[in-house]
Amino acid sequence: MAADTVRMFAADIAAALADDAETLALIHDRELTAAFVEELSAIGFPHNLVMLPADVRAQEAWRFMAAALADLPARLDATEIDHLAADFAAIYLVSSYGASPCESTWIDEDHLLCQDTMFQLREIYRAAGLAAADWRRRPDDHLVLQFAYLAHAMRHAGNNDDWRAIARMMDEHLFRWLPDFCQRIATRCATPFYAGLAMVTNEWAEGLRNLLAARLGEPRPSREEIELRLKPPPVVHTAPVAFVPGIGPAI
Repeated sequence: MAADTVRMFAADIAAALADDAETLALIHDRELTAAFVEELSAIGFPHNLVMLPADVRAQEAWRFMAAALADLPARLDATEIDHLAADFAAIYLVSSYGASPCESTWIDEDHLLCQDTMFQLREIYRAAGLAAADWRRRPDDHLVLQFAYLAHAMRHAGNNDDWRAIARMMDEHLFRWLPDFCQRIATRCATPFYAGLAMVTNEWAEGLRNLLAARLGEPRPSREEIELRLKPPPVVHTAPVAFVPGIGPAI
């Protein structure tokens, strides 16, 4: 049997990784409520994630997130809910911390929404049978939709080529901006919860990409190599040859 027809992960592991991505997408998707905090506490987030923290930085992120979540229930009154809602809005709705959750603003030279990367991801989603519910409200290159796509793709990956496509999407889209977004949110946001969420999100994505590199036996390209790969080829301008009467090949 050809190597690329063998499943790189058992179906239950792939499904668990997909569950991780869906969990992270869900937390980034909605404002916190008392009920939502209770649900996250009940599942032991982030220790419920199948992707275990593999290095010191990831372990610190998990501990910080767990502590931030554990600290919430005892003081989760209306004022605290409002405080969390304000931080959610600052991060995901108005980008008050100079960190948009949409890829285009990080990649586009003028930092505009709905640029090339949005349309590139739209094609990736379309090939998988997916589409953004309302791209005007949440563009295709939004963090939540990229993680939702990862979940879908992992759940349906059947061979190594499918996993290579996931790795390529992460390299050519998610990792061109997610580390910068998460670092900025972690250092600028107003609440420990969202700082911890940013840290865990980045470290989880790093862990997944490193796992894919190890299982595929293909080293991760650097950000510089990715940018070079995606750089458009130079345009060669050839000046037209002017016709001058009386000048031509000798006979």
